[in-house]
Amino acid sequence: MEKISVAITGASGKMGREVLKAVSREKEMCVTAAVDPSHSGQDAGSLAGIGSLGIKISPFLENAILSKKPDVLVDFTRYEAALTHLEIALKHKVACVIGTTGFSEEDYKKIQEWCEKFETSALIAPNFAVGAVLLMKFAKEASKYYAAGEIIDLHHEKKLDAPSGTALRTAALMRETRSEFARHTGEEKISGARGGDVGGIRIHSVRLPGFVAHQEVIFGGEGEILTLRHDSLSRESFMPGVLLGIRKVRDLKGLVVGLENILE
Repeated sequence: MEKISVAITGASGKMGREVLKAVSREKEMCVTAAVDPSHSGQDAGSLAGIGSLGIKISPFLENAILSKKPDVLVDFTRYEAALTHLEIALKHKVACVIGTTGFSEEDYKKIQEWCEKFETSALIAPNFAVGAVLLMKFAKEASKYYAAGEIIDLHHEKKLDAPSGTALRTAALMRETRSEFARHTGEEKISGARGGDVGGIRIHSVRLPGFVAHQEVIFGGEGEILTLRHDSLSRESFMPGVLLGIRKVRDLKGLVVGLENILE
């Protein structure tokens, strides 16, 4: 069986190292390229703590693609970098699995156009933890029965965006069921105390040391409260979803947003 060859951008970051370790353990996959402007020239395996792989980190994605010819690119970087990486990879017919967040609707349209133009697929998922995807699914279902709901998004202090992509995706799925939720605002003595408002869904973002990635969705009804919660206690929790994305992305058509679309 021919192995799926994988390139990883942001290879020296926390998520990049975790992806590198996970892919290296899979019999049907192999890491062929690691890209990061920092740590250029270092052995990717040694940097990830799994011993030498003989793969030197490259500073430039396009050079790595041309020399190593990977099947799939996995990207956990920053929003601006990820857009550039997507265009380069798709142009060279490398399918993309993207965990970077912050894309706008206009960005999604642009990426879809690239997928169609270069006839190559991409999967973008705000969260690759299976439990987080199930929480979103349950929240969407619960929205049929509750007209009032709020989201608490809790992440480590170095997360760049707020709300998280997971929180925004959750709110979007909830609004597919119920376009507007009841607003119970009251007086804000401090501006922003009630969080951001997405169609009546209040989103509160907490950024503190000690957290990894966590989310609560709280629904209120007559005489009852329903709370859904998911906790990623380590970055390993995202790896089953990432590996599933690597296996399936080349069989997709165009741009697919959300891991739930490829879960069996």
